[in-house]
Parts: sequence; structure tokens; C-alpha cells
Amino acid sequence: MRDITAIGELLIDLTWTGTSEAGVPLYAANPGGAPANVAVAAARLGARTAFVGKVGRDAFGRYLRRTLEDNGVETAGLREGALPTTLAVVSVDGTGEREFSFLRGADWDLSPEEVDQRILEESKILHFGSVTLTPGLCRSTTIFAARHARAHGALVSYDPNYREKLWQDRAQAEQWMTMVLPLVDIIKLAREELPMVTGTDDLEEGSRRLEERGLSLVLVTLGAEGAFCRWQGECFTVPGVPVQVADTNGAGDAFLGAVLARLCRRGDRPLEGLTAGELADIAAYANRAAALTCSRPGAIPALPTAEELS
Repeated sequence: MRDITAIGELLIDLTWTGTSEAGVPLYAANPGGAPANVAVAAARLGARTAFVGKVGRDAFGRYLRRTLEDNGVETAGLREGALPTTLAVVSVDGTGEREFSFLRGADWDLSPEEVDQRILEESKILHFGSVTLTPGLCRSTTIFAARHARAHGALVSYDPNYREKLWQDRAQAEQWMTMVLPLVDIIKLAREELPMVTGTDDLEEGSRRLEERGLSLVLVTLGAEGAFCRWQGECFTVPGVPVQVADTNGAGDAFLGAVLARLCRRGDRPLEGLTAGELADIAAYANRAAALTCSRPGAIPALPTAEELS
């Protein structure tokens, strides 16, 4: 059995690295995509992971497949299509914060028929994000995968990572980001995304509303302040780890990948018998993973190994 299968976007992050002597912007072609980042983050920390998605029949697509395989992520569920590999242009300011522009391609075009259902059925956790809930074929595919995995006993993990430029407007984003909540067991949000799916920016109240809707584990990343957790009615915050920030891209994915990897060590039912003390230890470990990721550029290239966190 696989520990974690991630479904969604696998893409090239064209990340600004500076300018040439002639003043021309320079970009590095980093492998990325939030669900793929989570799969790699967990694999580097010892989990057995797989990825389901789609890339183009091009050099970037071949590079991304090789990147997953080099990091121990199973790629039997990765398809290739006629559309080019998706690109995300990532501009980073002086504090390491990011701005995204997207050139959507193959990730948008994954159909339910292209999903190997056996991979979903043989996973402890299925993870997805909200980028593939944007309009397109990938929306129905993502929802199909979550329903199928859950019906076969998998936990479903969800990251409603809001990318404004991929949605018609904020109301449409909130509608679809919230609609999938009945399929979800574990949710990881950034603090600014909490009101989009709960209607409040209060951590305790927002997480309570999610728990009322049937979600078991609520995690809210707070940047340098650490992470907020709600589990079985109990709320607490685990402090962050101070770090000199180079690039925040992938930090939340590193955090979630670390949480899921540690949960999967607990056996075939990762949440069964989990205590608040165990969860606090897991969140502290995940905060360290996120901090280390922030200290270096790129998404997948910046993700830490188990040895670095030992």
C-alpha cells in the first residue's frame, strides 16, 4: 500500500533570479506544483508516495517526470498529452513573498478516464489542492478521485491554495473551494485562506466551523508564527522556527508533506488514536521542514530530507 497519492498540477515554476548585465530578467525553471511538492516532500521524509496528473509531451514534461522519479515518487499515474506542460511565472519580492502568473496547459486536461483507480484504492491518503478545482476538465477529475479514494477507505487531504489569477472572481473561488469540504478529512490552509472557506478569520471559530462540517484535522499555517492545529475539539499553536527567508515558495507544501509523512508512520489508519501531544510533535517537525524550505530558493529543489531534519 502507498502512504500518500497526490493528484493535481505538476508544472514548471519560472522563478525570478535577478537580471542580466543588460537588465534582462532571469528565471530558473524549477519543478513545482503544490500537490507534486507535497508528494516529493513526503517522499524525501520516508513516505511511499505516488503522483497522478498530466504533463505535455515536451522537454519540460520529461524533466518533471524524471524529477519525481529521482525523488522516489511513483509516476505510473502521470499522463502525457497534446497540450504543453503548464508554467507558473513566480516573481519574488525582497521579503521572499511570491506573485504568480499562469500559462495553463496539460494539468488542466486530465480526465477521469485517465486516472488509474487502483492507485487511489491502494493509498492511505489522497491529497489534492484547489488549483485543479478551477474551471476545466481537471475539476471533475479531482472530485472524482477524492470521492473514489474516500469510498475505498483512504483519508482525503486538501489544501485550498488560492491563486487569484486562475479564478473569474473571488466568489467563484470560494464557492468551489468550499464545495469539496464534505469529501475532506484533513485540511491545511494559509491564514488568509481561512475566511474563504469558513467566513471568519478567527482561528478557533473558523476551525470549529470546519470541524462541524465533518473535517477531522484542521491545520492553519501562520508563517513565522508557526502553525495552528485543531484536533478533536482541542486547539493549540506550535511556534515557528526563525529563519532567513530566501523564497517562501513550497513552504506550506513542505509543512503538509511532513505532517502527512509522520501521520502515515502510525499505520494503516493514520489518525486513529492520535493524541494532541503527538500532533504537536508532528507540527513542530513540519514547522522545521517549512523553515528549511524557506531558507533556499525554488519549490521542489528546496524541500528537506529526513537527514536534514534529524
